[in-house]
Amino acid sequence: MTDITFDKSRILFEKASKVIPGGVNSPVRYFQPYPFFVESANGSRLFTNDGNVLIDYCLGYGSVFLGHGNQQIGSEIKSQIDKGNLFCAPTEKETQLAEICSKIIPCAEMVRIMNTGAEATMHSIRLARAFTRKTKIIKFEGGYHGAFDYVLNKAGSGTAEQEYSDGILTESASKTITVPYNDIESLQSVIDNEQNHNDIACIIVEPVMANTGLILPEKDYLNSIRNLTKQNNIVLIFDEVVTGFRLALGGASEFLGIKPDIATFAKTLGNGYPISLIAGRREILLGLAPSGSVYQASTFAGNPISVTAALKTLEILIDEKNTIYPKVARTCDKLVEAVRNMVQDKNIDVIVNSIGSMFQLFFSDKIIRNYYSVKSSNTKLFMDMFRILLTKGVFIPPSPFETCFISTQHNEEDLEKTLDAYETALSKVKNY
Repeated sequence: MTDITFDKSRILFEKASKVIPGGVNSPVRYFQPYPFFVESANGSRLFTNDGNVLIDYCLGYGSVFLGHGNQQIGSEIKSQIDKGNLFCAPTEKETQLAEICSKIIPCAEMVRIMNTGAEATMHSIRLARAFTRKTKIIKFEGGYHGAFDYVLNKAGSGTAEQEYSDGILTESASKTITVPYNDIESLQSVIDNEQNHNDIACIIVEPVMANTGLILPEKDYLNSIRNLTKQNNIVLIFDEVVTGFRLALGGASEFLGIKPDIATFAKTLGNGYPISLIAGRREILLGLAPSGSVYQASTFAGNPISVTAALKTLEILIDEKNTIYPKVARTCDKLVEAVRNMVQDKNIDVIVNSIGSMFQLFFSDKIIRNYYSVKSSNTKLFMDMFRILLTKGVFIPPSPFETCFISTQHNEEDLEKTLDAYETALSKVKNY
């Protein structure tokens, strides 16, 4: 197969760079020498402005679980557009969505609908502080919870190459304690420290870390965290922006059997439409204004377009859960097993982590269990592999600090082409 090129994207990027900082509106979309530009998408495929067709394993960084351009969701959206797209007044659909989520999310006694994952995590932390009357938070190295001051130190995703972001107040960062993931002793030590012990409001964690590559929790690790939070009056927040509705209908909480005090959801909830929510214990959620004194507001929260998308997405997932979740897991397992066999045959030091419909490959001979094991992997070889895959028509996120995703629309033809591309890419990087 002839390698594809992106000459038109180069021209479009040069044009964009004159009016958009860095040429992109989110840094995770950039890679050297320039990103490709997308014209449309359908199912498991992206169609670029260069006329190329790419098999998509980025899927809006996990959002597009049911595939691009889902016609069932699109039909509902078109019907809603005819009725209006923004009212800034309550709609019955918002209540319907909250009722459904309260039934399927283990911790959801109440729900507040928002727009983005960052909004949901930010207000969850504020809620925890108000509820406990404590100020400090604990997060994990490599955990990404949005681009706001309290959570950007040693974060993952696009910030993984830098320890901190410029422009953050020292006073804000000083209230955030960062500990290594999969190390319960370190967490216990921080909680027991007399400077922290009576002032930790919450622990926020991705139950499966998906923004510093893909890192799975070790046996009993999350249970141990849950026990520590109960013993020390600390609110446990599961950031399920990525895992929510993807690992299982009730997210990682259902999949792993652990119930937090608060959980945040986005991405898959709207299958690509901007929507998020906070779910959690009634006594905590009632702290939100106007029922409480924790202020949260948004013009676009609960807008009928995104809520319509979420309702249809959840309807499909509920009706077909016994088919969808096993199917995407089988597809992911088949791909991962084949890649593992490839690297073994080629005698390349590669670790592949996977769970459900999520996977990531690391050029390393060590178990990938935390932020530093990802950072110590060979990121240059990963990017070499990424570029070769791209020329073969396979798009994975352009960083080992992200995660690859399977949708319900990936099929046998996709897998065959993808594995051919990996065969070529791994053969070439072995010889670098």
